[in-house]
Amino acid sequence: MSVRLDEMDRKILGELQEDAGQSLDEIARKVGSSKTPVWNRIRKMREAQVIRRQTVLLDPEALGLEACFFVLIRTSEHEADWQKKFLKTLRNRPEVLEAHRLAGDIDYILKVRVQNARAYDTFYQSLISEVKIYNVTALLSMEEIKATTQLPL
Repeated sequence: MSVRLDEMDRKILGELQEDAGQSLDEIARKVGSSKTPVWNRIRKMREAQVIRRQTVLLDPEALGLEACFFVLIRTSEHEADWQKKFLKTLRNRPEVLEAHRLAGDIDYILKVRVQNARAYDTFYQSLISEVKIYNVTALLSMEEIKATTQLPL
């Protein structure tokens, strides 16, 4: 279900996506409004779950997480119990930054951040010991060309 947003809401969201640490005064100035109406709009967008949470983006390489793998998973298991266990396993693994169920030949794709190839192998061995997987293909990202959390508004 989409929420009806006007141009001012979109401007505010754009500013928050750029830097959620800005003061209300800064945001209001940039969007051409005053502090109280901006605060009210942000509050309403939080209540409507347009704004889900506020967080901080960290530099993975600065933290020693230099390897990014895209993991393609095929499974021969499609029962509800297997899926529940698989999803629980993924959610409990901090290395898994994203997980998507796909249409097509590949069932799932994961974005995994680890220190190096040896750390990926440890992750892989742990994953296949927890859940039965038919086929796993890991692709090492050689260079991150674009990464953003900003949605097109």
